[in-house]
Amino acid sequence: MDEIDHRQLGRDSMFLMADLRLVGTDGEHKVRVRNLSAGGMMAEGSVKVGHADMVDVSLRNIGWVRGAIAWIQDNRFGIAFAEPIDPLLARELTPAPGQGEGTPRFVRPPLATVDLQRLRKI
Repeated sequence: MDEIDHRQLGRDSMFLMADLRLVGTDGEHKVRVRNLSAGGMMAEGSVKVGHADMVDVSLRNIGWVRGAIAWIQDNRFGIAFAEPIDPLLARELTPAPGQGEGTPRFVRPPLATVDLQRLRKI
């Protein structure tokens, strides 16, 4: 697919954080996801990457995705994914704060109202 065809793919502009690993090295780097499509993403960060470097990126609600660096400009770079993803999954929010099963009781919404007639006096 040539450069013009790539620009026709639907992209979602967003501001997410993701973890990035350079294949064959240790350590993870935090990057900002600036836009995301089924075939790739634009990231921004201080990690030093080279053209065609293989990377793994962890995207919210998607997991680790393999890709290659397609272009670099200053601290921004494009990643072409090896396999297409569903970019809408990354947009989906996790349960609202206080709603998930692992949320501590003191953070959750109040319990249902108490029937005062059933309370006993101490």
